[in-house]
Amino acid sequence: MTTAEVFAELKTRLESKGADQLANSRGVYQFNLTGNDQANYYVAVGESGLEVAEGTAENAGVTITMQAQDFKDLAAGTLNPMSAFMSGKLSVAGDMSMALKLQTLIS
Repeated sequence: MTTAEVFAELKTRLESKGADQLANSRGVYQFNLTGNDQANYYVAVGESGLEVAEGTAENAGVTITMQAQDFKDLAAGTLNPMSAFMSGKLSVAGDMSMALKLQTLIS
């Protein structure tokens, strides 16, 4: 699965969750993925809805940097976000409280 396909699937999953489930995950999450199939994507969750797009958000509350394959494993549920962070596979810049909501957001 490509990075683009993973984010397309993520968008579908997030849209199916509804506003109530996403209320605690509001904010702009920037994903900078490196290595094979590298890309930059952002996920914006707000009162007015949801946006998942390729590129760099100007107002990201948190930036997640990791290898594209590790992100794919994270999205598939085979890599735990906390384990990835503790082992250095996942780097966080910005609002750590938003980063802690990552598992809820992408699961």
